[in-house]
Amino acid sequence: MLENVKLGFIGGGAMAEAITAGLVGNKVLPAGNIFISDHKAARCEELARTYGVQAKVGADFLSRVDFLILAVKPQVAGKALEEIKSGLAKETVLVSIVAGLTLASLEDALGSRPLVRVMPNTPLAVGAGMSAFAVNGLVGQEAKEAVREIFASSGEALEVSESQLDAVTGLSGSGPAYGFLAIDALADGGVAAGLKRADAIRLAAQTMLGAAQMVLKKGAHPDVLRDQVTSPAGTTIEGVRVLERAGFRSALIEAVLAATEKSRSLGKK
Repeated sequence: MLENVKLGFIGGGAMAEAITAGLVGNKVLPAGNIFISDHKAARCEELARTYGVQAKVGADFLSRVDFLILAVKPQVAGKALEEIKSGLAKETVLVSIVAGLTLASLEDALGSRPLVRVMPNTPLAVGAGMSAFAVNGLVGQEAKEAVREIFASSGEALEVSESQLDAVTGLSGSGPAYGFLAIDALADGGVAAGLKRADAIRLAAQTMLGAAQMVLKKGAHPDVLRDQVTSPAGTTIEGVRVLERAGFRSALIEAVLAATEKSRSLGKK
């Protein structure tokens, strides 16, 4: 537990709430050590009431937090950075989850300080997120471990180099959409085969969840696990044969590469 760490948020939207829920629910950080600033008073009251955190419209906590998570929309990030610049303590680690905001851009705005850039994904909202983070040279090992623990409280967290974050965006950032498409298509197949829609969706979603859990918990390569369920001349190999013929694997590979390239192009703007 990061019991002595004080954490602030600029922005109290869905991502900030998901991280807060993980931290408080899993007892990683005491609720009283979490400070949230949002421009809507009603939202602050809701967050304070739900999680027991300190939430208000202003950000008078800036000089007292060890980590500050910038959780605002990209179009207002510049203004937010300008507003917090003078109030931040020199040793405070600034953690940005703003899409497309590079470490260099953060340094241009805030000067030389410990900086972290994080790419989380939407399953963070249900405690099953995948977050990848990159740091600049001023972030020490202890701070890195704290960042890892903060984001792992709502799923999994992995350190990468900043140059890999576009690929992370293409894979895990956009990946939930690929998963939703697969679940929807599998459910359609179930309906076509005679299942009720609600039952088909439940079967498809739980099946995908179970497959993912097996990969993560067993530590075996997906090919090995696939072989275990693919009997000679059985039903599964017939389905796999159809998927291979339709270019299923290639389509997913190309989707990740296309999303990665789009992320790179957005970062250059």
